Amino acid sequence: MAVPDPASATHPQPASATRPDPASATRPQPKGTTRRRAPRADALRNREAIIQAAAEVLAEQGTAVDVREIARRSGVGMGTLYRHFPKKEDLVHTVLLRDFSTWARAARATACDAEDPWTALTAFFQQALTGYARHRAIMENLALTWAGPDLEGVRQLRLVIEHLCDRACAAGLLRPGVTTDDLLLLLVSLGHAVQITDECRPGQWNRLLCISLDGLRATGHPQPLPA
Repeated sequence: MAVPDPASATHPQPASATRPDPASATRPQPKGTTRRRAPRADALRNREAIIQAAAEVLAEQGTAVDVREIARRSGVGMGTLYRHFPKKEDLVHTVLLRDFSTWARAARATACDAEDPWTALTAFFQQALTGYARHRAIMENLALTWAGPDLEGVRQLRLVIEHLCDRACAAGLLRPGVTTDDLLLLLVSLGHAVQITDECRPGQWNRLLCISLDGLRATGHPQPLPA
């Protein structure tokens, strides 16, 4: 049988020794459970420099560009680039998302400046394709992403084309039966024309744009569009 400790019997432990210490709730948490720190200012600058350099290189050379060229232009080492963007695809997606949205907003702004519905429609296509011709990576990816529901730039394009289509239809200027999807797909098709002609015959796509726009006019079409 265990023998009681005489000291414990005659000198009971203070209450503070058995109660929880209120101060413990405010003590620093053990390593591994601390809150995530906000990115440092230099890390944010490096990230922005990488994105800016990537945007320039992707516009010039397309998505086949070597990431070492992006690191060189941004002034950071490869280790820094990979800390921010572990995969090249992550960087390309980030840049395209930003540049595609910028491109879509510019085309929308040009169209909104025109009061005449037909002028607005033609100005939209002209601005969109001009911007498209200046950005090789957008050229390469538009056909792959135009139907992507998660791409903000595509949503912006669809909204502005829908608005332009409604205005032209209401004014009796657009061929009956033409839909928003028709115009969006036409933009993608003309984008292919830009891609295959812009280096060898710059501006050749303007002829095809004029022909296509004439085909969208409300007059001069004895045959209805196929279903």
